[in-house]
Amino acid sequence: MRPALPAAVLALLLAGCGGGSGEGSPGKPPAAAPVPPPPAPGPARLFTDPAPEFLTETDVRQIIAQAAGEALARNLPVVIAVTDRVGNVLAVFRMAGARATARLRDGPGGNFDAQGVEVPAEAAAIAKAITGAYLSSAGNAFSTRTASMIVQEHFPPSAVARGLESGPLFGVQFSQLPCSDVAARLPGTGVGPKRSPLGLAADPGGFPLYKAGVLVGGIGVMGDGDYGFDPEVRDIDTDDEELIALAGTSGFAAPREIEADRISVDGTTLRFRDRGTEALRSSPASPPPFASLAGALVVVPGYSDGSLRAGTAYGSEASGIRRARADESANPDHYVLSDGTGLRRFEPAPASDGGLTAAEVRRLLDSAFEVMARARAQIRRPLESRAQVSIAVVDTNGRVLGLVRAPDAPVFGIDVAVQKARSAMFLSSARAASELGAHPNPAVAGVVAATRTFLADPQALTGQTAISARAIGNLARPFFPDGELGRPPGPFGRAIGSFSPFANGLQSALVIGDIAAHLGFLAGQNPDPPPGCGGLPPADEGRGRLANGLQIFPGGIPLYRHGVLVGGIGVSGDGIDQDDMVAFLGTDGVAGTGGVGNAAPAIRSDRVEVPLADGRRVRLRWIVCPFAPFLGDAAQNVCAGR
Repeated sequence: MRPALPAAVLALLLAGCGGGSGEGSPGKPPAAAPVPPPPAPGPARLFTDPAPEFLTETDVRQIIAQAAGEALARNLPVVIAVTDRVGNVLAVFRMAGARATARLRDGPGGNFDAQGVEVPAEAAAIAKAITGAYLSSAGNAFSTRTASMIVQEHFPPSAVARGLESGPLFGVQFSQLPCSDVAARLPGTGVGPKRSPLGLAADPGGFPLYKAGVLVGGIGVMGDGDYGFDPEVRDIDTDDEELIALAGTSGFAAPREIEADRISVDGTTLRFRDRGTEALRSSPASPPPFASLAGALVVVPGYSDGSLRAGTAYGSEASGIRRARADESANPDHYVLSDGTGLRRFEPAPASDGGLTAAEVRRLLDSAFEVMARARAQIRRPLESRAQVSIAVVDTNGRVLGLVRAPDAPVFGIDVAVQKARSAMFLSSARAASELGAHPNPAVAGVVAATRTFLADPQALTGQTAISARAIGNLARPFFPDGELGRPPGPFGRAIGSFSPFANGLQSALVIGDIAAHLGFLAGQNPDPPPGCGGLPPADEGRGRLANGLQIFPGGIPLYRHGVLVGGIGVSGDGIDQDDMVAFLGTDGVAGTGGVGNAAPAIRSDRVEVPLADGRRVRLRWIVCPFAPFLGDAAQNVCAGR
């Protein structure tokens, strides 16, 4: 087919036609203006967009009916929640006789923070469904049982694993919080990512949902009243909630080759479920008709109006996560957040404190994305896949200056990338001690003195040390060094005698007031609190510098210009070493451009030695990069010397 001619060329051709004499020599046609060459091709795409599948209303009814059929067979009435991939609640169904509440599991030494808290069963079911949807992708399918494995004090969680380090995503349960300012709260729209009423769940009974092999959402089931976790991975549980949820996934199950038990971390295979379809007591292929079920769709304030609706297709404008337009990014693989009307959320912007320009933010995001696109994934199948993550940059007020992500990166990484960037920035700042010390929760305020004693440094948390997210994690474990039994906790952690995933120290203490206020909203006792977690002094738009909570696993570092802190960068969505590397090498890739870069080696957290009671001194960590991390490249020690 001939290309359409530009209007200017067409006008010249028309001017040479008809009775006019024209400008050409007699007997010769006028010379035509040269047709401009076609535009140069843009960068080749390295990633594939997820297909635009979504759950229909018929699908949601079928999923609920299948789960309810198994619940009836087990004589356990439950609450069933279904969400789409970006966290929109498509339905919450309460079976007749289902328990009204669930109890977050009691702590071993009394109840602290979220331990022992009674919550609406609907909130627990929604959290489980969101967990299945948010932790998964086209390359990995993770369940709430998978989450249980990776958030406990030892990995894998087991009596025989005592003495091993904590789970790789230790602390991720306190993400996607109801107070998060990253979560979309646009009423009446399908724009995500949406918040979770309880953060991410580790209680078995939540699975991702797939359609034609494409991730489209999650299902969560709550019915036994115990919202907990599995402390022993060696045994095989027959968990009613898990099997009820599993029945609901019939026809919408994850492809077998990407289930969590096909993925290993540090040589340990993850767990997707304990029992399979052989343990079901019902036939999901012949579920009871939805209209015949005893129970009702219920209202959950802030999440569901009591109706049943279709999901949004991830990647569409309506979902709030879509491919960037050409006027937003030159990289055709960039995915961005949108408000549903075409306006980009977190477009590269100058810092509110004057520390970073919009151009510098864009260069940081582009550089980190380029590192990610070369990196070999840890948690994706097939093997030798590219890593896919979310990348965020913040200023010293905690404002999100820019955020990009790969097309199929897990959704949970959006909130977590911002948490990591903010956490590394804040705890590296001169304000950390004063703002934590003035916190209304004594468990938070006391962290400053505890840290200075622990590090034997009276100036700790005053900006003299660049503290990475990995170092924050070192200080937040129930044992220091991590996993060594009999050791005291780090100053950001909680002693093992009172520790659980619901009360882990500074991270949970910072946000327990926000969670309690949100539970009051669900109970109709108070209005929904405005976005913003943490109880720190206002820094940006009335929110504190940790406005979506603290994060305590690796993948975030502070940013400096000529030795002055100017912000933070956070990465989340793949293995923790990959996250570290993308943040660190992405920042190193812009070094020398205006002076923005990594912290000077002399002030990095790995220069801090912690004195132990036995006379040893143990260094904190800065980052850890994987060996031979790049596809098609055998380079080793790629972060050394930088």
